[in-house]
Amino acid sequence: MDTFGLIQLAELIYEYCGIDFSKNLSSLETKISERLKQLGISCWEYGGYLRVEPKEWDTLIELITVNETYFFREENLLKEFQNVILPRYKDRTPNNPLRIWCSACSTGEEPYTLAILIEETGLFETGSIEIIASDINKKVLEKSRQGLYNKKSFSFRTIPKEMLDKHFISLEEEYKVRDSIRNMVDFRCLNLLDKDIAEKIGKVDIVFCRNVLIYFDKKVIDKVIGSLYNVLKVGGYLFLGHAETITGMNTGFETIYAPSTFYYRKGEKQ
Repeated sequence: MDTFGLIQLAELIYEYCGIDFSKNLSSLETKISERLKQLGISCWEYGGYLRVEPKEWDTLIELITVNETYFFREENLLKEFQNVILPRYKDRTPNNPLRIWCSACSTGEEPYTLAILIEETGLFETGSIEIIASDINKKVLEKSRQGLYNKKSFSFRTIPKEMLDKHFISLEEEYKVRDSIRNMVDFRCLNLLDKDIAEKIGKVDIVFCRNVLIYFDKKVIDKVIGSLYNVLKVGGYLFLGHAETITGMNTGFETIYAPSTFYYRKGEKQ
């Protein structure tokens, strides 16, 4: 495969969604080679194909995005969310709901986990919670909405058995998320580099953006964090993955340290 074509395609991907393949062209080549064979075109021609067939971006995004996730991921952070953060919003009502945005929800395990944790607290009446779950990959969003997961899937590697029995329906080969949990989540297709992201999401109280920034360079991270800052209400909380940090980046976020985890709170930018 021609290197120039790969470089050009990597630039297009970077501009479109911020994922940086410039230092890992071999990985990009592996991910798209079969698709190029199907289309019968070269990598260089594929760049032009994306311009005249914009729907092809959906297919490309499916090929290049990583959708590794599972229920109850990063237990210490989730305990902090459930036991410390949620009680601060216990007075929310259907007229003033607690709004949470999972900004890269993949196949849905994260937003459903949050919904389960919220339900377990017993702090909120029906309609007092809005969980917006977004992803750029339309295919994984379709799976998310179904709420169906194979029983042998790694999705259940850390879920407590009592949570599985209580919040899922056991089918022949799959577990199905109960409607009481599914109804709390609104799935949407969204690009984190979308300039209209604030208008599309609206103001939220809490943002989860876990294990996403690791695929971006500093320029894109600054842009994404700026968008998350603008969407969050003052005093709202941002949860990143345990391998990600924005401490010391002058983002307007205060770092909060808790036992075995840390997260961020929105203040006013200096």
